[in-house]
Amino acid sequence: MNIAPNSHSRTRKRLMAAAASVAIAGAIGFGAVATGTAPVLAEAVRVEAPQVPSFADVVERVSPAVVSVQVKAKIESTADDGSDLPDAFGNLPDDPQLRRFFREFRGFGDQDGRDGMRRFGRRDRQPRPVAQGSGFFISEDGYLVTNNHVVGDGSSFTVVMHDGKELDAKLVGTDPRTDLAVLKVEGDGKFTYVDFADDSKVRVGDWVVAVGNPFGLGGTVTAGIVSARGRDIGAGPYDDFIQIDASVNRGNSGGPTFNLNGQVVGINTAIFSPSGGSVGIAFDIPASTAKQVVQDLMKDGTVERGWLGVEIQPVTSEIAESLGLKSDKGALVSSAQDDGPGQKAGISAGDVITQVDGKDVASPKELARLIGAYPPGKAVDVTLWRDGKSETVKVDLGTLPSSDKQASADQQPSAPPTADTLADLGLTVTRSEDGKGLVVTDVDPDSDAADRGIQPGDVITSVNSTEVNGPDDVAKAMADAVKSGRKAVLMQITRDDSNRFVALPVAKG
Repeated sequence: MNIAPNSHSRTRKRLMAAAASVAIAGAIGFGAVATGTAPVLAEAVRVEAPQVPSFADVVERVSPAVVSVQVKAKIESTADDGSDLPDAFGNLPDDPQLRRFFREFRGFGDQDGRDGMRRFGRRDRQPRPVAQGSGFFISEDGYLVTNNHVVGDGSSFTVVMHDGKELDAKLVGTDPRTDLAVLKVEGDGKFTYVDFADDSKVRVGDWVVAVGNPFGLGGTVTAGIVSARGRDIGAGPYDDFIQIDASVNRGNSGGPTFNLNGQVVGINTAIFSPSGGSVGIAFDIPASTAKQVVQDLMKDGTVERGWLGVEIQPVTSEIAESLGLKSDKGALVSSAQDDGPGQKAGISAGDVITQVDGKDVASPKELARLIGAYPPGKAVDVTLWRDGKSETVKVDLGTLPSSDKQASADQQPSAPPTADTLADLGLTVTRSEDGKGLVVTDVDPDSDAADRGIQPGDVITSVNSTEVNGPDDVAKAMADAVKSGRKAVLMQITRDDSNRFVALPVAKG
């Protein structure tokens, strides 16, 4: 069969077009062609996102300075002659073997609940671990910081280094009021150490890294941010904690929290946890507090603080109103200790301390921190609000006692059979036996006095800084308050040899 030339040409063109179509389809990914052309695959997804800060460089540099602190306590040895046996065994026959039998088996149910019985013949027991925490070096020659509650019950201390090496340490000093302690590693080695940061520059939201030994695991790093500052958790008079959300658990106590420059901004000391594990709320002792305390402990093993010698309480809005103060700032003096620095300078109950050396006092905690930061013997100017005006006295601070002085409790005088009613206050009172003050014998449970904690047995000693010895004195003080335009009166209450002030609304006419 003959094919016309023009028909052959058209067929050839069709074949060339089809080949081109297949080639194009393969190139754009519709499949491979039989000619062996390799398929073209899609690329992996990549996102150009801002880089999150890495803590690796910080951790690498500071980790050698962080240690585990193991604490051991001596346990008294068991006597060999059986003289320490319970009374039930005291009348045993004088048979050495029988007495030895009872001595060795009386250890069933050991006090720590872990040992079913003590080993036969074990008399002199060696120190055993009672606590474990964290710490960090602050000097090349081996001084390190940890918590007082970590080392407080210990008699011997072992420091486990970052590389696992164990070194003996001795206790240099402790400060229970801030929960800080200093140890010194024995030996002449040179240690990697870290510095304290200027925590005044620490802001809420700053990144922080906690390094420590939770549950004894060693070398654990967690990261978070500063959650809050100036936290008061009721741990002591100098509470001013930094709150962080980095994971902190048992065993982290005494460990450092670093900023991204590798400086210590705080020391792990407490967690809030209903379960005992981390819930993202941990508290650090600020570097500024720790630095001063640590320097004092390294110097002579103790911390000496200034002492004002007064008992203080917060100024509530009602107390401020009763005293004519414009705000509820300051610390109200509930009593001045006999022969204390404050009393000698003329400070008395009812005064409100508003400043120390020109620094505002916002609260009793703030006053305690300000006074505690001064050395004993320092002369300071204390600004008071007294009788509706401000005045300043100079106080030579004393030395804060190592423990609170407890006054002897006198027996509360019994109330005479007759009593008077202060109906407007919801109180029933009677004159005290010594003629000073009014003894509360009954409190209306629905009254403002009950709401503010006044109880039978309390003694009302003054109202608005005026001594009261009878119900008429109270009535007059309330009338004077009304004339002055005040909505409350300030009542001084004595209970168990302690003074406090309570603001009660005046009678509504």
